[in-house]
Amino acid sequence: MKSEYELNFLCEILNKCHIRTNMLSPNDTVDSMFDSWMIAITGISSDPDLTIRKIAGSIENMTKYRLTNALKLKYIFMRLPLLSEKNLLFIGPYLSAPLNENELLEAGEKLSLSPSTQKNLNEYYASLPILSDGDRLFTMIDTFCEHIWRTPSFTITDINEEHTLSVSPIYSVSRERTVDETLANMEMMERRYASENELMKAVTLGQQHMEKAFLFAFNEQMFEKRLQDPVRNAKNYCIIMNTLLRKAAEQGGVHPIYIDRASSEFAAKIEQTSELKSIPELMKEMFSSYCRIVRKHSAKNYSPIVRKAVMIIDSDISAEISLRTLAEKQMISTGYLATVFKKETGKTISEYIRDKRMGYAKHLLTTTNLQIQTIATHCGIMDVQYFSKTFKSAVGETPTEYRESSRRSQGKQKERV
Repeated sequence: MKSEYELNFLCEILNKCHIRTNMLSPNDTVDSMFDSWMIAITGISSDPDLTIRKIAGSIENMTKYRLTNALKLKYIFMRLPLLSEKNLLFIGPYLSAPLNENELLEAGEKLSLSPSTQKNLNEYYASLPILSDGDRLFTMIDTFCEHIWRTPSFTITDINEEHTLSVSPIYSVSRERTVDETLANMEMMERRYASENELMKAVTLGQQHMEKAFLFAFNEQMFEKRLQDPVRNAKNYCIIMNTLLRKAAEQGGVHPIYIDRASSEFAAKIEQTSELKSIPELMKEMFSSYCRIVRKHSAKNYSPIVRKAVMIIDSDISAEISLRTLAEKQMISTGYLATVFKKETGKTISEYIRDKRMGYAKHLLTTTNLQIQTIATHCGIMDVQYFSKTFKSAVGETPTEYRESSRRSQGKQKERV
């Protein structure tokens, strides 16, 4: 029971990272390692007598196998202490690095693919996760092995599987094959849309911790090839994702006033990008930024009255804001607004305004050289002495002390780097 729990937990993590897991038996054919999309677009078909046992030999207990096949697809598999006949856990396929154009063409040649089908194969490889040798997921898998086998050490065996794969002759395209390719293209499109929907859902919920799970999708090969220029292709996809993530943040309860600035900044960054290799990092930045906006500004669980009050406060904290002015803007009583606001936010309006102003003050103190008087004005407090007193009460240091201690801390961090 405990082994099954650990297995389910590992598979759930890997699946969230878009890494396929499969339980097979030693007598299953090599075809079982491929997913339906790969089989449909390539017509791949191995010798029916070629089983996993034949390519791996005697599959030992307490041994982790690393398999690389003729198509550069990588797998990890191992025998688990389960009663089921299908007790081999297969993890993959994945790549150790993106394949270049020549490698993709060579893979297509090994499969005897026609030029029209080569594009489908390229898209398949682009969808695979890329795990470098130092990836932490390997550490997690090793830790799983230690727990499942109850031992701190185990054997690792590498297998290079170069058996010939039987496929249709090159350029021969039958009606059945065309239908298979159409279905494969449909599956590819469904996968891409499902991945985008997962991305949007994570932003809607402000799940910044999910960034690591999506890192595997952000690579140079992921972008749909609609134009000859690969950089323009990637930039167009980024523009689309900027729009989708912006709408996801809005669905997460964030007012457009908070989203618009980030959206505009990313639009400018996208157009300024000139190298394909910098696009994945920009995609990661977009995802994290929109998640932070949702976590910071989501008013999804607030009533319309409180949501509007929060939006008015956040839109300009340098303005004169009071319970009375907020109530008048919505034509409701101060007592009703105060009660509802406290109930939904856990703070009084004055506490909420103070916290927002002090948070902005901390930001200005650590990112600018503005005078304390100027910062106080930007935070809606004209009396610098009152500002300093309020800041020390909230933070524990005067504005000057906070700025100096922050700079010392930043200096130490730079020295360590």
